[in-house]
Amino acid sequence: MKVMVVGGGGREHAIIKKIKENPSVEEIFALPGNGGIAKDATCVAIGATDIDGIVRFAMENAIDYAVVAPDDPLVLGSVDALQEKGIPCFGPNKNAAIIEGSKVFSKNLMKKYGIPTAEYEVFSDMEAALSYVKTCAIPVVVKADGLALGKGVIIAATREEAAQAIRSIMEDKQFGKSGDQIVIEEFLTGPEVSVLSFTDGNTVVPMISSMDHKRALDNDEGLNTGGMGTIAPNPYYTKAVADRCMEEIFLPTIRAMKAEGRTFKGCLYFGLMITPNGPKVIEYNCRFGDPETQVVLPLLKSDLLTVMQAVTNEKLAETPVEFADAHACCVVLASKGYPTSYQKGFEITMSEEAEKHTYVAGAALKDGKLVTSGGRVLGVTAVRDTLKGAIDAAYALSNTIHFENAFCRRDIGARALKAQAEE
Repeated sequence: MKVMVVGGGGREHAIIKKIKENPSVEEIFALPGNGGIAKDATCVAIGATDIDGIVRFAMENAIDYAVVAPDDPLVLGSVDALQEKGIPCFGPNKNAAIIEGSKVFSKNLMKKYGIPTAEYEVFSDMEAALSYVKTCAIPVVVKADGLALGKGVIIAATREEAAQAIRSIMEDKQFGKSGDQIVIEEFLTGPEVSVLSFTDGNTVVPMISSMDHKRALDNDEGLNTGGMGTIAPNPYYTKAVADRCMEEIFLPTIRAMKAEGRTFKGCLYFGLMITPNGPKVIEYNCRFGDPETQVVLPLLKSDLLTVMQAVTNEKLAETPVEFADAHACCVVLASKGYPTSYQKGFEITMSEEAEKHTYVAGAALKDGKLVTSGGRVLGVTAVRDTLKGAIDAAYALSNTIHFENAFCRRDIGARALKAQAEE
């Protein structure tokens, strides 16, 4: 089989390494991939949003199966374009990917079908939004409607911050057209949980839960990033919480999308908050999360490609999906200065053992050497029987990876260990 994976980050590297385990896979192409992915797949210099280029490549190279991993190409309709040419895909169609592509759509969907989420108001007029935050409860959350590289959500602690957030999104167009509409919603409290799930539009199979660490610095300080590390499973996601989520959130969401004529097939990500009033949806993503994928897939015992094909063929109910009874920790190594400004072009060296467990996000090949080319450079994951064992092993592996200006958080998993101790 020839498999094509669209995307070029750590998430895609984790997907590719897992797909490689299937003996029927002869060749994997990554579009565009990166310098680290080049060890595990043939990288092709076609951008993830170049839909015509992707389709043309798939046709010319007789691709048997395609996995579209990032949000942009999904929202743009890449799966539809590939399917029109007869190429089976993993990933939602354009009309289903809107669940991430428009926060206004997803909030209205939840309201219509009674899926628990924060109270909210939608605004397309800036003055009306500014007027609203003069009297609403504070803190408040301001969200750009469309895709914004995971940075379109601002938690405003004061009315001044809320007004500033509204102006930066709607007037200064910080996120371009994504800010033409905004959602202003109540601030929820409680531990956050990420749950990725396989769904073929009828059946939903949640994967192991995880906990992301978004802030750049220890103790959850500093700016928001694309994720500085993850652990799985999340200790706050108990069986009782999982059962409520299935009945109140997961199944109702799948059914709601189907009822709207937007059947969702692929990986649906549920960003949840376990509030004092029960679990509520913070956000949906229409794809694997990054870096959650880097801890969830190493725990998957079943063959990933087989599960993906079952999703495509609507056979998920009869396909076993098993996870190891273990713990995983991913530590992200980033370039100093990330997420704002940073230097790149530094050579990356790592031990042979670390390489087996490393998912490269921002690196390029230069004169045969791997060099940094992004803010988040790579993630290194360890799987062990205990959470503490996984954390210690991930940090031990990260200590064998070197590049100039490297930094990482030193407290990945600390909050989860504390939660475990309090159980």
